[in-house]
Amino acid sequence: MKPWAPHLRLAVLAVLASLSATPVFAQGDTTREITNIAGDLYRFQHNFHYSVFLVTLNGIIATDPITPDAARWLKSELASRFKQPVKYVIYSHHHADHVSGGDVFADTAIFVGHENMVAAAAEQGAAEVRAPDIVYSDTMKVTLGGKTVELHYVGKNHSDNMTVVRFPDEKTVFTVDFVSANRLPYRTLGDTYYPDLITSIKAVEAMDFEIVAPGHGALGTREDMKNHRQYHEDLTSAVQAQIDAGKTVEDAKAAIKLDKYKDWGSYDAWLGENVEGAFRILSGGS
Repeated sequence: MKPWAPHLRLAVLAVLASLSATPVFAQGDTTREITNIAGDLYRFQHNFHYSVFLVTLNGIIATDPITPDAARWLKSELASRFKQPVKYVIYSHHHADHVSGGDVFADTAIFVGHENMVAAAAEQGAAEVRAPDIVYSDTMKVTLGGKTVELHYVGKNHSDNMTVVRFPDEKTVFTVDFVSANRLPYRTLGDTYYPDLITSIKAVEAMDFEIVAPGHGALGTREDMKNHRQYHEDLTSAVQAQIDAGKTVEDAKAAIKLDKYKDWGSYDAWLGENVEGAFRILSGGS
């Protein structure tokens, strides 16, 4: 991979630093916002959750509908701002906090997800998650209005049915729950697979992209993705050393500091829980 040209690096950093955003909608404890990422690709925020959507001449390709309330707000905004219906909804994975709003778009959209998503959603008891109409196994392309979006299954990471969505023209990948930018993974690493997660991040790193759009937190760059992968490598190495030495989880939480990441978001709040989760997984727990 060749280094970015200086002008391209500056352009991407400018996008990440100051996107052209709509006014933030806030009511009570709810915050919603639509922000342009690049070209016709936009990011939708609903509190601490994010999805993305691509506007085409023949309709909109959306990703996670988040919750019913979030989806209803987004549907109204899309109709008023872009005058286009949602024709496809691409699910990242089965967790209801990201995809329970699907029914809101059922009047116009086809729903797409990984083949493992159907059983996983049923097992978690998420009856409110609308099943995908189309499933795929390894890769798939969705084409609409002259634009093509790629779906990639890169193995287990945060679930066994995660879809990475790549937008080739916008040089952006949508990655939910298993990659974040300058922030620790969420708490005790629920539904996480090691070492599969590290392998899957490497698979995404091999793709052609410049911007990372996570399901939580700030946009990032290729470097942020590499750093997040290295965090998991450092975390699992440190925890495995504690396990091999016969230490308890409390011993591990007291000993492991990973100071390299002390300036990351949620370091103080979540490092101990990350250690606890990694200890559980590497010890054979789920």
